[in-house]
Amino acid sequence: MSETSRTDSRSPRQTSSAAPHSSAAAPAARLAGVLFALAATVIWSGNFIVARGLTDVVPPITLAFLRWSTAFCVLLPFGLRPFLRDWPAVRRQFGFLTVTALFGITLFNTMLYVAAHTTSALNLSLIAITSPLFIMLFARMFLGERVSLQRLAGVAVVVCGVVLLVTRGELVRLAGLQFAIGDLWMLCAAMLFGAYTIMVRRLPEPLDQRTVLMATFGLGTLMLVPGVFWEWHQGLRFAFTPTVFGTVAYVGIGASLIAFWCWNRAVGCIGPSQAGIVYYSLPLFSGAEAVLLLGEPVSWVHFVSGGLILGGIRAATRSS
Repeated sequence: MSETSRTDSRSPRQTSSAAPHSSAAAPAARLAGVLFALAATVIWSGNFIVARGLTDVVPPITLAFLRWSTAFCVLLPFGLRPFLRDWPAVRRQFGFLTVTALFGITLFNTMLYVAAHTTSALNLSLIAITSPLFIMLFARMFLGERVSLQRLAGVAVVVCGVVLLVTRGELVRLAGLQFAIGDLWMLCAAMLFGAYTIMVRRLPEPLDQRTVLMATFGLGTLMLVPGVFWEWHQGLRFAFTPTVFGTVAYVGIGASLIAFWCWNRAVGCIGPSQAGIVYYSLPLFSGAEAVLLLGEPVSWVHFVSGGLILGGIRAATRSS
């Protein structure tokens, strides 16, 4: 059974009684949680760079299906045994896992791919930063997590850094934003990711992390099948070139399997709100990768916004 599941399954009474033993381990667990969240965010930021060229090549639902079926197939040899062992518990919470898969696997990424067809990269970046806000709001509503002034101040600093980065220091660009239907899709995707993160934290029974991924990946992929048939019926096809194959492999193994494993571990270690705050660093890593891989120029904006983002995350995730 995973450490995440054991932590999540404790009652408040059990947690408080274990405090004398866990206090020394708390800083280490918090550091591990931040590192897991950072790892997931770095991989997801690379996903934006690598998969950006597929938006007009592969239909969005088909792309999501290829992504998650790849992740499921790669996970299968490692997750089948724990899944079969945990099957009685999976069957008892099948409905909960189905909704979790619907939010985090079937709908979230598909909506993101659909949004990319009808709105600008700037709008996508700005709306994406609402995900941590939804995570914090849902954690307060459903988990009773306290939102301290220190955390709010840290989030405010991070948001300033993100806005500065995605506008490239030209804040006047915000006044010229034009909104499209893709913005609504992206906002819905941000809300769904927040809901998925909370549901991972609120599993009714403890499960091995591999079992959770097997169940959600498998169910989420199956729910994409009708959409794939619909796209093919509409004549939306694609050519399976080496570039498409390599990109699907990356988003399936890296941005899906590895990143979601890291994210779920982070949520178990530091909770959804603090993991969500680390997620704000995604535009920073995307910008760094664009500089290194695409040769985009570096300016003062990158350094100032990077300092604001990292400093805000440090303040918001530090224990009060």
